Amino acid sequence: MSGSPSIPSPSMPLATGRSGGPSTHNRRHSRGQTTHINITTATDSTTHDSTEEADLSLPTDSPTSANSNSNLVNDRVYFPYQPKSLAGIATRSFCLGIALTIGVGATGATLLYTSSPLWRLPFFLAALATFHFLEFWTTAAYNTRAADVKSFLLTANWPGYAIAHGFATLECLLTNILWPNRAWAPFGTGALLCLAGLALTVIGQVVRSVAMVQAGPSFNHLVQRQRSSAHVLVTSGIYGKFRHPSYFGFFWWALGTQMAMGNAVSFVAYAAVLWKFFSSRIRHEEEFLIKFFGQEYVDYRRRVGTKIPFVP
Repeated sequence: MSGSPSIPSPSMPLATGRSGGPSTHNRRHSRGQTTHINITTATDSTTHDSTEEADLSLPTDSPTSANSNSNLVNDRVYFPYQPKSLAGIATRSFCLGIALTIGVGATGATLLYTSSPLWRLPFFLAALATFHFLEFWTTAAYNTRAADVKSFLLTANWPGYAIAHGFATLECLLTNILWPNRAWAPFGTGALLCLAGLALTVIGQVVRSVAMVQAGPSFNHLVQRQRSSAHVLVTSGIYGKFRHPSYFGFFWWALGTQMAMGNAVSFVAYAAVLWKFFSSRIRHEEEFLIKFFGQEYVDYRRRVGTKIPFVP
């Protein structure tokens, strides 16, 4: 997906004069502007009249006034409909939480109380909700300055991303309603492939999230054309096993969901589209990585593979 420093309140010491006439107290700012507190008191044996006249306005060039205006400008990004809208982040998190609860609950209930293969639909919903929430959470926790509403990736590659998941959902629904006993996998390996798909979904998610955590500020959802001061080449940990672990994770996560759902058509389509996307993106991204890190990255690329088929 710390607090702002507090502004100390100016103290206002009063020097008290003891005399029979009125007393006036002045406080002078160090920058030459003044804030006056005038207290006039008149007393006799029969009446007690008190008049207070105060001018508490801040000087136009007061540090407090300037900081307030600056903070207001900086805080606008957190307002509704802005890039870092707190309301938008809260709403998306709330909706993903509901989707995850429905997905997990419906999957469990369907498996426990029925023999319907349609448990695959709420499973897919739960997998999607988990993926999108963790995209934002890991960014907010380990690359905080980059976290914004788009970090959920809910509208990334729109509308192709939505069409792909919509087609997968429709394929699973229709095939399991129209042909509930179909043998979608050869040689009766349907159950085994389903379990393998579930395992790939979990592994893919874990690898991607761990990659984002270990990279920290060096991870970004967009290909970076300029090297920032926080951008370092990470080659240890999970990056010592996979050259692009976040891409590896999503590639196999997506294919795993389709195997678990029994979607033969979507599995082939996902594999083709994702392979084309990641092979092109990796080639494009590595042009900049070589520019940023030179021979160090060339040696790293030679030493560690992507573990994505036919992408060296």
